[in-house]
Amino acid sequence: MAIAPHTLEADFPEHSRTIRRLNEVDLDFKTQSDTYHKLDKQIRGLEERGVATSDQHFNELKIQRAHMKDRLYRRITDKDIHI
Repeated sequence: MAIAPHTLEADFPEHSRTIRRLNEVDLDFKTQSDTYHKLDKQIRGLEERGVATSDQHFNELKIQRAHMKDRLYRRITDKDIHI
């Protein structure tokens, strides 16, 4: 079963131009964005393959992803006016 990715562009399509631009000009944003996407891919892989992992570990990964997305979203909307 395919699990929809939680990419920044998919979750915030109204900011896709800003996300692309930040990835081009802001190394810190790009690094955080890449880390976020790797974590999302890891979570989706666990979900899709049914890999055995503890509920606690799985929930911790999902919470980490949510916190990362919140931080990235704040960066996206803070810079939205300037890009």
